[in-house]
Amino acid sequence: MSCPSPDLAETVPPGEVIRRLPKYLLAPLVVFICACSGNPWNNPYPASDAEKNILYAAFAERPKHLDPVQSYSSNEILMTAQIYEPPLQYHYLKRPYQLIPSAAVRMPVAQYFDKNGVRLHDDADAEKIAHTIYEISIQPGIRYQPHPAFARNELGAYSYHNLTAEALADIHKLGDLRDTGSRELTAEDYVFQIKRLAHPRLHSPIFGLMSDYIVGLKEYSATLQAAAEAQFKEEGKDAYLDLSSYPLEGAEVLGPYTYRIKINGKYPQFMYWLAMPFFAPIPWEAERFYSQRGLSEKNITLDWYPVGTGPYMLTENDPNRVMILEKNPNFHGEAYPSEGMPGDAVAGLLKDAGEPLPFIDKVIYSRERESIPRWNKFLQGYYDASAIGSDSFDQAIQLTGGQGEATVTDAMRAQGIRLETAVAASTNYLGFNMLDPVVGGTDKKGRESARKLRQAISIAVDYEEYVSIFANGRGIPAQGPIAPGIAGHREGKQGINPVVYDWVNGRAQRKPIEAARELLAEAGYPGGMSRKTGEPLVLYFDVTARGAEDKSSLDWMRKQFQKLNIQLVVRSTDYNRFQDKIRKGNAQIFEWGWNADYPDPENFLFLLHGPQQKVGNEGENAANYSNAEYNRLFDHMKNMENGPRRQQIIDRMVDILRHDAPWLWGYHPKDYGLYHSWYGNVKPNRLSNNNVKYLRIDAGMRDRKRREWNKPVLWPVGGGLILLAVSLLPAAIVYRRKERNAGIRRAGPNEDIEVKRLNA
Repeated sequence: MSCPSPDLAETVPPGEVIRRLPKYLLAPLVVFICACSGNPWNNPYPASDAEKNILYAAFAERPKHLDPVQSYSSNEILMTAQIYEPPLQYHYLKRPYQLIPSAAVRMPVAQYFDKNGVRLHDDADAEKIAHTIYEISIQPGIRYQPHPAFARNELGAYSYHNLTAEALADIHKLGDLRDTGSRELTAEDYVFQIKRLAHPRLHSPIFGLMSDYIVGLKEYSATLQAAAEAQFKEEGKDAYLDLSSYPLEGAEVLGPYTYRIKINGKYPQFMYWLAMPFFAPIPWEAERFYSQRGLSEKNITLDWYPVGTGPYMLTENDPNRVMILEKNPNFHGEAYPSEGMPGDAVAGLLKDAGEPLPFIDKVIYSRERESIPRWNKFLQGYYDASAIGSDSFDQAIQLTGGQGEATVTDAMRAQGIRLETAVAASTNYLGFNMLDPVVGGTDKKGRESARKLRQAISIAVDYEEYVSIFANGRGIPAQGPIAPGIAGHREGKQGINPVVYDWVNGRAQRKPIEAARELLAEAGYPGGMSRKTGEPLVLYFDVTARGAEDKSSLDWMRKQFQKLNIQLVVRSTDYNRFQDKIRKGNAQIFEWGWNADYPDPENFLFLLHGPQQKVGNEGENAANYSNAEYNRLFDHMKNMENGPRRQQIIDRMVDILRHDAPWLWGYHPKDYGLYHSWYGNVKPNRLSNNNVKYLRIDAGMRDRKRREWNKPVLWPVGGGLILLAVSLLPAAIVYRRKERNAGIRRAGPNEDIEVKRLNA
């Protein structure tokens, strides 16, 4: 078979050679090129990023609010906690959780004053304290991330604070405004954000609570509402409301780097709020910039493009596809902790002690709506960490030992994947509506009957079994409302619920079902039949709309009630309707949960405080439970510092709750996370959310592992190409012969000689 001469081959450019290839050969060629380059052919990221210091993670639900005055969801704080800097933060390694300064120079000290403004001793009775003042000093030299809101022209005026309609026509995203600027953080920015809690257009979820504490905030809201209405008449709905024109007594600037917060009475938990993005600084320039007409229609808002001083800034926000955080070039710097808990050094969590933060340059969050693709990409090394869904639990986790300790499977261990666990500062429970005549009771006799009914159900519903079946063992059956790791929680024999459990052989053991049946008979329902009417007892369980995958858990719940011959009717509604039923007290038994805002028992115990009832008060007490002694003890306990006396009061409060049983105490979830071997400095917790700055990635190891785990299997492609070539060979020979003959017929005498020479 003849070959073309080198001279002729050089006359055809390489790109032209590829262009002339049949289309059916291009795809196999691409696979071979990728394989020869050494890059995994299934890599979803650019090859140029292979060894870059990037953290890859996934998210399922798009964040709705990134403005810290409105943001209050766990998927939102994943972003906001990395961007904004409140004055305080939690120590990354210490447990129980400990507050430390963030932007603040030092921890603020509470100063107590009576109604006449006289300073009181630190140990003064809470009843004598009219006001508490916190003076907060921030570090000088902190600067905001680059942002168009700070850009100025050559005359010193703000470049983008008065955008015309013509200018807006060419602006579709924030990046279209090319000039950026920055400035130093001041105390005024923290005060400005506190004022924004009362902004009539922002609807902060914590305004109701904070208006009870921050002096004058409730009245301030009315002032701003009146001002906004007046502006609306004159300038339209998008008019900028200048908060600097309206002073707030409870938030006052004392100097460039110092401000004061004044609250009503004594509220020690207020310090925890100072670690949340609600109290992070917002520059007035950002609010002024984003309030311009036409920007919100283009999604150019603070909810979409945050402005912060934290270690990271949001550089791409496409929440249907990807969200990207990158290092803030203006970050003032911070050091990795130099001390932690016993065992942290052995676990390698102190290797970076004193090193400057953050370690990671970029975080890419990709949206994954389905769990299976997310899980597969984690196993391939394309996500650095993963939660564990029920469908992948057995593949990832095995239970060993007498207590069922969780470890990774051999397959996971072979990949260097490790498991990190932590009990969440949260609780999942079933609540009884205490306003319901059957499960709550209306008179003294009815309330006693309903109490025994609730106690009987509490024994019958086996949450040990529920956690084992539906949570894959990822939880601890609750003995009361307070989660483990929170002050006030009791462990061991002291911590069991004696209504539901006995202490047997050094562990809690659920009482036998016979005990529940006895209580049910005492409640007036022997064998599940009403002694008054002779009819079966029917109860109603209100839940949010469920998919087919939740049918088994609802069937399980019905069977638990069936142990007492109680018929449980499930009423499923959409979330909005469900919330409306809870708000109006129309549910009977319902499923609910609570994630702690801060690590204090008050944040759990207030969920059953009478004045916090949903019905009538719009509080968080969804069970509408009220007990006079409990309410009195709560009011006394909530303002106390942790100590033996407070613990005694909490113990009594929990005893009252166990006796009254307004909840089926449910369980405290346990977080399981899987991490690849290249992912370092991981110590999970649910309260400290600004953790990305502490994490470390070994990008070189990750790239090597990805190549190892994702080698393309090429023999099927190679075999297919050989078969294709063999099958096409006869046709190619015939085609070549036909072309050669056609060329000879077209050529003249001299050309014929030249063609023959070339074909020789």
